[in-house]
Amino acid sequence: MIDAFFYGTLMHPKILQRVIGNDGSHLRICPAVIKDFTRHQIKGADYPAIVPYSLSRSLFDHDLDEDQKSVRGSLISGLTDEDVRLLNVFEGDEYTWEVVVAYPLGPLISLCDVPPANTMGSLIPTTVASRGLEPERRMNAHTYVWCKSTSELGPDPWTFEDFVQQNAWKWVGAGSEGNTDYAEVDRRREMEGIIVRS
Repeated sequence: MIDAFFYGTLMHPKILQRVIGNDGSHLRICPAVIKDFTRHQIKGADYPAIVPYSLSRSLFDHDLDEDQKSVRGSLISGLTDEDVRLLNVFEGDEYTWEVVVAYPLGPLISLCDVPPANTMGSLIPTTVASRGLEPERRMNAHTYVWCKSTSELGPDPWTFEDFVQQNAWKWVGAGSEGNTDYAEVDRRREMEGIIVRS
């Protein structure tokens, strides 16, 4: 079983379930944070990217503090090899699957017990005190790190809250039926993850 840290659209349980093609009842989730990365809006996309701060520093006009150099997201435990294969196809060739150190911020619970996304704010803290990152709780997890040019990223942060309010309707429920975002997901599956931007 594989542990992963998700920081974008895959924090939404219904999107994760759609991508892996099952209900995720074998998965457990908790809020988590990784340090020394920054999360960015990808120009022209609903989803974000993370890059090490050493690479993203040039996108900012000032040095970031520790909290600003931390990415909050979800730690998922229990992914199968098939889940990861489907996730890799979904993420495509814009990202590399890398191991990072994640700091869990709560207990792991069943994915099936996660509240609806519009009430998930309590699961994804907006700030994290450094003292709350207990070294004994850290664990290795895989995540998707942006491998394309940082020129495709904006300096503005991507937030899960904004995604849920403004764009999640295109990814879940009736709004997702036949929409171009999932058509792209399905196209990526057919192309085994090769991304071709128009």
